[in-house]
Amino acid sequence: MRKILIYLVKIYQKFISPALPKSCRYYPTCSTYMVDALTKFGPILGLIMGIARILRCNPFVRGGVDPVPDKFTIFRNPHPERYEDEIIAKKFHPNMK
Repeated sequence: MRKILIYLVKIYQKFISPALPKSCRYYPTCSTYMVDALTKFGPILGLIMGIARILRCNPFVRGGVDPVPDKFTIFRNPHPERYEDEIIAKKFHPNMK
């Protein structure tokens, strides 16, 4: 089931997303977040987290850095600075090279 859901997201990323204007307010994008959540938490919890993230991605939120947290939650990641992604590290530690 997990592989099927990830495959569907990959199809979206390859064929549908390029035809739409860029509108995701978060990093990583909502589709990448969905794949990460499915990989980390499985098909049911990952799908719930991904859908919650898509619902948070709207014109009324500021957006920003929001990687998949280590524990299941439907809320925004409260500590994105704990993740060692290059873009996230630059956001929270601008003097890093």
